[in-house]
Amino acid sequence: MGAFFVVLVPVVVTTYLLGERKKKRIKQQAVTVENVGGEKGLTKRNARFDKLVETPREGADTLASLFEQSCAQHSGNRFLGTRVLLKRETEVSEDGRKFEKVTLGQYEWTTYAQAFLRASDFASGLVALGHGQGERVAIFSETRPEWLLALQACFRRNLTVVTIYASLGEDALVHSLSETEVSTVICDSKQLKKIVDLSDKLGTVKRVIYMEDDDTVTSEPSMEGKVIARFSHVEKLGKQSPAQPDMPRPSDIAVIMYTSGSTGMPKGVMMSHKNIVATIAGVTASVPKLNTSDVYLAYLPLAHILELAGESTLFAAGAAIGYGSPLTLTDTSSKIKFGTKGDATELQPTLMSAVPAILDRVRDGVRKKVNTKGGITKKLFELAYYRRLAAIEGSWFGAWGLEAMLWNVLVFRKIRSALGGRVRGMLSGGAPLSGDTQRFMNICFGCPIGQGYGLTETCAGGTFSNWEDMTVGRVGPPVAVCYLKLVNWDEGGYKYTDAPMPRGEIVIGGPNVTMGYFKNQAKTDEVYKVDEKGMRWFYTGDIGRFHEDGCIEIIDRKKDIVKLQHGEYISLGKVEAVLSASLYVENIMLHADPFHSYCVALVVVSQSALEGWAQDANVDYSDFADLCSKTQAIKEVLSSLTKIGKENRLEKFEIPMKIKLMSELWTPESGLVTAALKLKRENIRKTFAEDLKSLYQ
Repeated sequence: MGAFFVVLVPVVVTTYLLGERKKKRIKQQAVTVENVGGEKGLTKRNARFDKLVETPREGADTLASLFEQSCAQHSGNRFLGTRVLLKRETEVSEDGRKFEKVTLGQYEWTTYAQAFLRASDFASGLVALGHGQGERVAIFSETRPEWLLALQACFRRNLTVVTIYASLGEDALVHSLSETEVSTVICDSKQLKKIVDLSDKLGTVKRVIYMEDDDTVTSEPSMEGKVIARFSHVEKLGKQSPAQPDMPRPSDIAVIMYTSGSTGMPKGVMMSHKNIVATIAGVTASVPKLNTSDVYLAYLPLAHILELAGESTLFAAGAAIGYGSPLTLTDTSSKIKFGTKGDATELQPTLMSAVPAILDRVRDGVRKKVNTKGGITKKLFELAYYRRLAAIEGSWFGAWGLEAMLWNVLVFRKIRSALGGRVRGMLSGGAPLSGDTQRFMNICFGCPIGQGYGLTETCAGGTFSNWEDMTVGRVGPPVAVCYLKLVNWDEGGYKYTDAPMPRGEIVIGGPNVTMGYFKNQAKTDEVYKVDEKGMRWFYTGDIGRFHEDGCIEIIDRKKDIVKLQHGEYISLGKVEAVLSASLYVENIMLHADPFHSYCVALVVVSQSALEGWAQDANVDYSDFADLCSKTQAIKEVLSSLTKIGKENRLEKFEIPMKIKLMSELWTPESGLVTAALKLKRENIRKTFAEDLKSLYQ
């Protein structure tokens, strides 16, 4: 009991001293813009600037010139960091499954000056290897320093780079390389085997350059009629035969980015240098005090515009970028040898990006550890959490000042050490972030979660929440690079004249809107429009509503609307975002058959949460798959979903009547989710067609 008095005394004192102090809500500044062209609607832009920003600084109007400027300005600073692999081993679990574990050392760094020399040498090496002007290069690799160096090398030769997710399936890979007629593929040693195996289907590929790993490629591979070279060999060739750079213009196509595609084959989005640089300018204006002391942990796919724009913004500011992976991110990540440091602990980053699925896992990991310890540890955590929650949400009876400092020392400091202890801000994008997870990260990690909204087609530019805005469920006002317009969607009943909150389809216009889809004019014409003033607009298909302060909230998706048997409309994505707040949900796909009056769901279950419930409920099971099939387990998860649905005012027909519990995670490798961990609905429906059918029987 003594420990509680130590805690409660400052709680009472602080509450008395602060009285009715409330946390100020930061007012976003956005103004209605009337003088824009295109379809009639309600348009807003960021009011901090007199006009849309297009470049982060003078003279930096292409990615090549921006890179060259930064490398000259910050020549001696740390730039690209990688960890030394000390040991790789295989562990066998009690049930016979094998897991690879690694022991990693400290970060080793390349300076800005060294990186510029490597990129320049590699650019010259491409010429020496025979890559011609006008031919396209593809980068097919996991995120690592050589990815960024290869990209910048290509830009110094004004080459268009095709970016491809490392998790892309064989058919989609062949489609992407063949459609763009790529002649040189740059890959890591892991992807090299895929390229070699598919050699006969890659008729335009003449050269393959692979990034070396000390223990991955044991013998020199060969491909009949094609040149295979090591990354370091190409750098050496370039150093021996330097070639003059051929710098791009802002209007030149920098990247053809193949989305992983939630439906069908991936589409190649054409991005000019001007498009990407504009987004960098917008993000730079949104994140406060970006500078050379910042350290960024890079682990998301660079083939995704969120990560590419993020890393480019960081090197524009002269910051350090340390590379990791989702499997080695923390001390408890699946690939890290027990007792050794994960990437975040070793690097101690100040800034990170994340997709919601990863933040959900961080949240679940913390909760699991707290619940496992139980006792006074759990009670202190719960008290600290709800005191801070009350303060953040504006209650006078919340933890402020001295009391907040006390909770940081007693409870939250150790939690924050899981990500290195120095994170001052995080960016979440790629999918909706649940309010529960956002608030959890705010409290436990003591940093803002900047929610962004954008698409590959807008170079990730759209909206970005104010750094000090602690509200949840919104994605902020328009970034300084673009206009955001709401237009009527009559079929869904959304109008920009709706009061008090205007609603409609989100349309984005500005210099960040890309040039369209490669070799797909019909689709380009469907969703891209050029107005009478020459501005490009992209029709997102997402439904949003403006709050009074100019922030946007995503409330629906045109493609996700399904009409039930009795005429009710269900927005699948909206309901999934709500139900994902259940502690049992790792992932969920709602399914609505128009010939029935109710919906069903496939639920990928959190193993730790369900097994914890089973232990408390004395439910016997042989393995996790067996537990997922138990009637008691299904009832428990369904009860949780129903409760959360009702709390969030879902209609009865929006809450699934029946569910199937899935014991295996959905991964990009399985083809069930994209690299950004978004659902591939059609793939899931086909894979689990019989399960969905049985739920309706």
